Amino acid sequence: MVFDKTLGIRALRTMLLCRYFEDKTEELFSNGVMHGTTHLSTGQEAAEAGLCLALDEEDWIVPTHRCHGVTIARGSSPFAMFSEMLGSRHGLAMGLGGSMHMPDAERRNLGSSAVVGSGVPLATGVAFALKKNKSKNISVAIFGDGASSRGSIHESMNLASIWSLPVLFYLENNLYGMSASVHDMVSAKRISDRAAAYNISSVQVDGNDVEEVYAAVRSARESISAGNGPVLIEAVTYRQKGHSKNDRRIYRSREEEAAWLEKDPISLFESRLASRGVLLERELRDIETLARQFIESEAEKALALKDDILSPEEAESLVYSPRATLSHALYSQKDAAGEKCRERSEYNASPALKDTSPALRSGTECDASGKCTAQTALKDTSPALRSRTTEETLL
Repeated sequence: MVFDKTLGIRALRTMLLCRYFEDKTEELFSNGVMHGTTHLSTGQEAAEAGLCLALDEEDWIVPTHRCHGVTIARGSSPFAMFSEMLGSRHGLAMGLGGSMHMPDAERRNLGSSAVVGSGVPLATGVAFALKKNKSKNISVAIFGDGASSRGSIHESMNLASIWSLPVLFYLENNLYGMSASVHDMVSAKRISDRAAAYNISSVQVDGNDVEEVYAAVRSARESISAGNGPVLIEAVTYRQKGHSKNDRRIYRSREEEAAWLEKDPISLFESRLASRGVLLERELRDIETLARQFIESEAEKALALKDDILSPEEAESLVYSPRATLSHALYSQKDAAGEKCRERSEYNASPALKDTSPALRSGTECDASGKCTAQTALKDTSPALRSRTTEETLL
């Protein structure tokens, strides 16, 4: 596929934003401004931009722990992302998640996890919900070569195939799972060949070619949305940086790295746009400058507000449900006959029930005599609650 000028500029700008965001993140960590660890996706910009540009706005994604690039490509605010890593309330998760946890529901990004491959079952569940709701949108389960042998991924692919779920399994094969080469850790010549065992169609693409990635995702999305079941795309790319910020990459040669730098996705795409006469050299440099200035500006705003953090009380309020919410749910619930539960003065729940989960609130039942029981709900809620609350009748 050949991009027109509009889509070409959009793709280039997206890739540049991803690259400059990672460059700035690396700088902030190196200077001790950000703390903890981070996993950069430098070099994988075409695989990220090509995917996200090909999706519909209402399609869902579930990224990996190496999530910065795809989160930017999906349209999230770099300011909010910098703020998240700085721990401020202005972050995507209000400063509670950090580098590997950046949810953005407004952009249909369910968020990533530090547990390798854990997002794939979640994305499969999203696809199940989309199908039940008769939606034409799809869910994208993003994972890497290092996760490709995990059992939960194969279970997800099997179920997705059996139920013909609208999910795209998107494999970013950057050739290394931490320090382990894919050639030493995966038995198949091509990871995507494994999809055949689950009757899932698959394709391997050059993950450093944004146009090829875009075309493959558009084609897969069209098939999935038409009800033809899941598809697996393997985008072969290269992680130019180490696994995390302290990785010195002693497990691979500098010659190998130099060879892949010659296939840098941004450089290749800029050369292509120039050779086609789509953009002049001056226009390319202008796009680069504007993208870099934007990232610098977003970082400066985030740094200016980095000390604006949640108070302990605010943070706790996001973990435990307010008592008023539970009280309202319990006191106003009606039984099948339309009778209300007993008045508040007669409510006699143990303290453990007051700060518990939505599972308990939604599971409380009233029988025809007006008695409300939490017995059923208690069986499905947390071990912490079960250990300190008996199955009881709310009189």
